[in-house]
Amino acid sequence: MSYSIAFMKIQFVKYQGTGNDFVMLDNRDGRYDSMSIERIQALCNRRFGIGADGLIKINQKAGFDFEVDYYNADGSKSFCGNGARCSVAFAHELGITAEKVSFWAIDGKHEAIKKDGLVHLLMNDVTEIQVLGDDLSIHTGSPHYLKWVNQLAQQEMVEIGRSIRYSANYKNEGINVNLIENQTATDFNIRTYERGVEDETLSCGTGVTAAALGVSVKNKLFGEIELKAHTLGGDLKVAFNRVGETQFENIWLIGPGTRVFEGAF
Repeated sequence: MSYSIAFMKIQFVKYQGTGNDFVMLDNRDGRYDSMSIERIQALCNRRFGIGADGLIKINQKAGFDFEVDYYNADGSKSFCGNGARCSVAFAHELGITAEKVSFWAIDGKHEAIKKDGLVHLLMNDVTEIQVLGDDLSIHTGSPHYLKWVNQLAQQEMVEIGRSIRYSANYKNEGINVNLIENQTATDFNIRTYERGVEDETLSCGTGVTAAALGVSVKNKLFGEIELKAHTLGGDLKVAFNRVGETQFENIWLIGPGTRVFEGAF
């Protein structure tokens, strides 16, 4: 008896955005449409696969330049700010070279501008903040818990992150957990535990965005604001207009999306 096994060669490019790393797939022809969650998990595995915080397929999408189809390392889906910025850089590599592009993601329409080596990503408006004692919860495409601490570098990030993420209020859907240390009124340090990765990552774009909005609340800042965030993987900027107590418009996440290497799996 003979057996025939068909193998698919997966051509990929690896990108990182301030240390948040992603397996990027050009899926505009649909060749990876049937990729299983188990395969995505295997590709993201750091010891038995390529290794990444997430996997992104660049798809065709009518009415848009492309679609960002994002998966966390465990195969779950969400919006990812750093992943979206890396997707814009990858799309530019694929020939989508207009300075300003529009794309579709799990949380709807986004626009982005690539200039001077940085990707400026327009996030969705935010109109709701949940106050949790001294902490805050803000949804910026993904849900984020914000907690202010002193001596950020000394904190047990994974232990604190897991205790909140798996608490009774959040264990079913999960939540990302951010620890924030203010430097100045417009400058802060941040560390993030990400659901779906279930570990600390070097950076989280939606987390930095949520933290920037939270810092403006804590410091009573209104109007047009630009804040700088220092993550373990590098610096990001968030520019936005705070027009009310819980109303934020024209929110831009600004930072690099860097090609690391390419290969075949």
